[in-house]
Amino acid sequence: MALRYTAAFIPLALGALAANASFQTNQPVFTNIISQHPTIDLIGENATYPFAHEAPVYIPSTGDLFVAGNYQTESGGQPIQVSKIKRNGDGTYTRELINPDIPMANGGINYKDGILFCAQGTEQRPSALIWMNTTAPYKTTTLLDNFHGRRFNSLNDVVIHSDGSIWFTDPTYGYDQGFAASPELPNQVYRFDPDTGDVRAVADGIGQPNGIALSPDESILYVTDTDAQWGNGDKSLARAATIYAFDVKYYSGAPFLVNRRVFAFADNGIPDGIKCDTDGNVYSGCGDGVHVWSPAGVLLGKILLPGVSANLCFGRPGEMFALNEYRLWRVGLDSSVRGDILKL
Repeated sequence: MALRYTAAFIPLALGALAANASFQTNQPVFTNIISQHPTIDLIGENATYPFAHEAPVYIPSTGDLFVAGNYQTESGGQPIQVSKIKRNGDGTYTRELINPDIPMANGGINYKDGILFCAQGTEQRPSALIWMNTTAPYKTTTLLDNFHGRRFNSLNDVVIHSDGSIWFTDPTYGYDQGFAASPELPNQVYRFDPDTGDVRAVADGIGQPNGIALSPDESILYVTDTDAQWGNGDKSLARAATIYAFDVKYYSGAPFLVNRRVFAFADNGIPDGIKCDTDGNVYSGCGDGVHVWSPAGVLLGKILLPGVSANLCFGRPGEMFALNEYRLWRVGLDSSVRGDILKL
């Protein structure tokens, strides 16, 4: 049975601009994205658990938002929680803690009237792509949990191509944090065709492949490398905090990733989750909030938050949700801005 949080989750009415969140404009064109009167509203906070870490997925039919929490190594290994954030008629939000059969949920995306999660797995259960229904009792179905008999490391994030194929990243964060089994594969990016069952590696040589996104025309695949952030919490400024771009080219009728290049380097923290809008601008959660780049890799500006933002997603036109660990923010952008995944 799902549990409903009230006192532990503090929903706030929309309208009050948070004093400790703001916008930074690096290029004048950023105003076309955020509008002349952007807003940042704190819509929920939990002082004891980082409920808003990863897998933000907006459900347009209901207005609900699903998010996954962070793994708490310092608290003795609290399991990762999955929450449904419901938008109420009075402008407030309510958090409902659900308990789907997804071992250590991380990345997520809209898929076949539900959500496709990256389950990082445990020592006992393999990392997997798991589909979940968005209504109670939140039934799940495993789509893929191995690479030709070898366990994945700890699947992190996922994107869906218009041809139905599923592209996903597989770093070692689960093992590094002490809850997943020893790695059996290199850190790689994969493509899975659920119609044929074919799964193949499409990119390697990335320190910690993390976020993943396709450009609106699907000619470019973006992958974030978060090698500067280690699973044990240590950081290194000398390692990658980089977004790579790959061209998607077809050979013998199959897609391959070619022409790998540096698209951007995050100046604060690491670029974690990554999304595109329908104009091809690239958004990524970084150390001080959400950074926004043009399709040419020019930093347009930032949505500054009090601390790390690991991921984000778009909602209604001109609406974005930014995850900030213990806090969840609703960002009001220009009404012309639409996320490329849903194209609302």
